[in-house]
Amino acid sequence: MLSKRNITVLALLTALGLVALWLLSVPRGLTLADLPQHQPDVANGEILYHAAGCWSCHKPGTDLKDVDPNLPAGGFPLKTPVGTFYPPNLTPDPATGLGTWSDLDFVNAVQRGVSPAGANLIPAFPYTSYAHMRVEDVLDIKAYLATLPAIDSPARSAEIPFPALLRRGVGLWKWIGLDTTPWEPDPVQSASWNRGSYLVNGPGHCAECHTPRNVFMALDTSQALAGGPHPEGEGRVPSLRGLIERGRYKDAKDIASALQFGEMLGYDKLSSGGMGQVQRNIAKLPEADIQAIGEYLASLK
Repeated sequence: MLSKRNITVLALLTALGLVALWLLSVPRGLTLADLPQHQPDVANGEILYHAAGCWSCHKPGTDLKDVDPNLPAGGFPLKTPVGTFYPPNLTPDPATGLGTWSDLDFVNAVQRGVSPAGANLIPAFPYTSYAHMRVEDVLDIKAYLATLPAIDSPARSAEIPFPALLRRGVGLWKWIGLDTTPWEPDPVQSASWNRGSYLVNGPGHCAECHTPRNVFMALDTSQALAGGPHPEGEGRVPSLRGLIERGRYKDAKDIASALQFGEMLGYDKLSSGGMGQVQRNIAKLPEADIQAIGEYLASLK
């Protein structure tokens, strides 16, 4: 039987542990001093908007019947094993969209998973990949989004258990699950290969689906792009490695053609399901970027 002194010590240690966990889970974002001096490039922002697949998750919900379906007005349900999320409105509406967001608000959400209100965002939003992007490119995306028509599309709360506790727990997860190392070019590779590498590993966030996760649900970088369980909980996502060696494609140009044209030119399983939306976005990129992605993927053995 514990003595009163032992009970007091145990209670104190428990309290200290809870305080430590609370402090470790505090949302940690960038500061204004971390943002570069940058003149936004809207044209580059539009390219990276498509490369990042923003529309795929932020497309209008079914209740927005009179809204242009090509606008990222948000509200379409995203089902995950954790629960259902309703990605928010990315148009510049000041009440329901990004109209009042500062550059710092946007960069922190996209690259650190921290909302303007200071809460941890659930990594169903792929900031774990966007964290590797150049900050300038993220600011260019924001500049492009600001040119879109403003849509009134109120946010819907995520249908997840214990949301406040779960979001706080994400703060602990970030210590092992959020790598903020900026992407760096490989000096021995071509400019095109490096462009493809950047698009795949940064804005394209291909690893989020095509890289398996470890016991902590962090990306297992030792098996990067090697395929794994589908993040929505059903089926598997194929490997992006050895696409040529496995006979899936003939060469880098063939991969690029598949990404550009999909099933329209007979490339199986590239215009339907989840990959259909990815292919739709990639097809909007400049041809040089599509070729760069093909070159990079072809190099993965």
